[in-house]
Amino acid sequence: MTGEDDRYVIRSGRACDAAELARLQASVQLQAVTGGQPHPGIAAWVGDLLGGHPSVVPDDFLVAEDSVTGRPVASLVGLRQDWHLAGVRLPVAQIELVGTAPQHRGNRLTERLFAALHQRNAVDGVPVQIVEGIPYFYRRLGYEYALANDGAPTMPATALPAAEPDRSNGTGGLTVRPAAVADADELAEIDQRVADGNALVCPRDAAVWRYEIAGRRPADIARREVAVLVHGTDVRGYLVHGARLSAAGELIVVAAACRRPADWPQAATAMHAHLGQVGQQYEASAGQPFAAVRPLLDPEHPLARLGPPGASRRPRGWYVRTGDPANLLARLQPLLRARWHAADLRWPEPALTIDTYGRAARLEFTDGDLTAVTAIHGAASPSTDPQTHAAIPPGALLQLALGHRTLPEVLDIWPDCLLRDRLTEHLLTTAFPRVPVWVWPRN
Repeated sequence: MTGEDDRYVIRSGRACDAAELARLQASVQLQAVTGGQPHPGIAAWVGDLLGGHPSVVPDDFLVAEDSVTGRPVASLVGLRQDWHLAGVRLPVAQIELVGTAPQHRGNRLTERLFAALHQRNAVDGVPVQIVEGIPYFYRRLGYEYALANDGAPTMPATALPAAEPDRSNGTGGLTVRPAAVADADELAEIDQRVADGNALVCPRDAAVWRYEIAGRRPADIARREVAVLVHGTDVRGYLVHGARLSAAGELIVVAAACRRPADWPQAATAMHAHLGQVGQQYEASAGQPFAAVRPLLDPEHPLARLGPPGASRRPRGWYVRTGDPANLLARLQPLLRARWHAADLRWPEPALTIDTYGRAARLEFTDGDLTAVTAIHGAASPSTDPQTHAAIPPGALLQLALGHRTLPEVLDIWPDCLLRDRLTEHLLTTAFPRVPVWVWPRN
């Protein structure tokens, strides 16, 4: 893979890049935290990604190489994973470690790396890319804030329940302990149950769970601690939190799940008591006050909803991109069909066209049932074209498809979201309900 005919070449990563990429990324990430010194946690993370991560191979990195020195001067990695949206598999590339050496900035290297990534994902059929980062910056590269990744209240440490001596009071016999590698199969089975529900999730198989429990080096900034919810010897759920307190003294929670939803009232009590114990242990070992538990969870996640009261926070956003809206809708075809069946809705025409002001998706129906989604050219003027049923800006359609906003919300925000008639509005409102986000990405 080559870039423009100039000083820089864009190429795939190689195993032999590990030391150079660790050095590069450690010198450009989180420099405000280290006072300009290399960040050891970033270097360890890069080393782990290139040294045995179950979801990453060196080729997943993209590198801008200086042809004068032969050294990497900018890079990113696309972490491929399968998310599940209300039970439907959705390939996703999570973009991380986007960085350029200071002396090489201003040469459009980030733009060129993203262009190479988007081209690769289009060829490989990965319809969705996500990234966190600088406010507004990634909008310039075709991304839209289309997912919220937290917003649950921050709970003061003093509000957490105390662990009782018998460790079961108020928890129905449920307790929490550190996970062991032997728990991986049970955790994978719980994840599969959650993936079959109605949320947007990123399930892990047993190999990935083993890696999360015991595969990362201690300094890896992406390392999390995994605990399991048990009833006797029966694994009923899991809880995933930070391996240390944040600079603000907060214990970060990134994931929690129960095998049986009915367990949540007791499970939440057991989990919050465990988080209180862990926070106190971190406080003692680090000499840093334990101030609060900060869940990076949907505000309606059971662990947040059933927890002690805390300070509400504005949700942060993930940037999201799809290069092919029709392909995304085609992947969601089983889900759309199921939602319309549940509402007893049948489309009376052979097709429904959703135009995204440039491209369009044609949804084909047989006897009222959705049978195919194909990409077609958009109309010159979709707002007046008689064959167009809905004109929806691409960012709005992305938010609808991922369940970030409902159709009434989109209509309120985007004046250029236009529907032909009330029947179209009813059908699309049913197709795109709000979906809870329970994603812990596989980074």
